[in-house]
Amino acid sequence: MSQRTLFHSLQFEDVDRAIAFLRAVGFTEAACFRDESGAVVHAQYDWRDTGGVMFGSVTRDEDPDTGWARSAGHGQCYCVVESDERVDEVHAAAVAAGATSIRAPENPDYGGRTCAVRDAEGNQWSFGSYGGE
Repeated sequence: MSQRTLFHSLQFEDVDRAIAFLRAVGFTEAACFRDESGAVVHAQYDWRDTGGVMFGSVTRDEDPDTGWARSAGHGQCYCVVESDERVDEVHAAAVAAGATSIRAPENPDYGGRTCAVRDAEGNQWSFGSYGGE
């Protein structure tokens, strides 16, 4: 397996609903750490063997060490899938898991096949067979 070197980072109000969505579209759990209240303080879900997302529960207060406050619903992520047919399958799985379709599967001029959905918290996810140049 290749070492992952880039992670998209997100925060979720309803982290358990987010985990169900991530699993439905093909992510796999690598780690998930919760505090005593059940809030996720750190999770890593892998995308195939080359990428992934790290996420946690929303925090309202700024971290005294970093000044960061973590809010939900502002992310965008593009995930490469194995084939044009897989784009349609992932789109259907995402919608079945509660996402809203914002772009049905289509074949753009630059190649491959692509689609886009918005998860329940407003993050936008694109899935496509185009793997870049």
